Amino acid sequence: MGRDGRDAEVVGRCRSDCRHVVIEPYIADFVCLEVRSIKEKNMSTEKDNPETIRLNIGGTTPLKGWKILNIQPGPDVDFVGDCTDLSQFPDNSVSEIYASHVLEHLSYVHVLLSTLKETHRILKAGGILRISVPDFEILCKMFLHPSLNIEQRFFIMNVVFGGQQDPHDFHKVGLTQEFLSSYLQRAGFSSWRRVSEFRIFTNDCSTIKLGNQLISLNVEAIK
Repeated sequence: MGRDGRDAEVVGRCRSDCRHVVIEPYIADFVCLEVRSIKEKNMSTEKDNPETIRLNIGGTTPLKGWKILNIQPGPDVDFVGDCTDLSQFPDNSVSEIYASHVLEHLSYVHVLLSTLKETHRILKAGGILRISVPDFEILCKMFLHPSLNIEQRFFIMNVVFGGQQDPHDFHKVGLTQEFLSSYLQRAGFSSWRRVSEFRIFTNDCSTIKLGNQLISLNVEAIK
């Protein structure tokens, strides 16, 4: 039972726009989940090139110069489709791809690698893939901390496996820097590096903190 006598029930939910997060009040003093409002990154003043696309996969928040691909239609969605099938985009047609808390929803057996290969295909030479996923290694270390109680551990488990509120809200892989680097290499990317934050979109899952700890693995990969 929780401290107030209720059964431990923690539902945490983080989609790509980070607007749906529910935390039981009795763990709020432990989990300081902070989604920082980040100022939009200064974009190039060049006019949009109709042959060049900056693609935000799984996003909902519009930003000048970017197009949104989402599996569900929405008022700001430019392309409706599954990130595992990017056939609607020609080879070498995208300059930048952004995918925040998307890849953890893909099976690690075949689908994750094939999707990364597809992002590599549609990127132009020198194009950038920016990835943010829950950092499985950090979350495991937090889960094993001896000071945590059952409700707190349940919350971390929820971050690892997803909110599971609809068919698209299940996580199928836990990614660490080592694992993700291996996938990127096999997908054909020439280089990659870990970064702290991207600072491109507001209310973004890449900036979520539990306590004072960032829980996302943020990586930039170059074709």
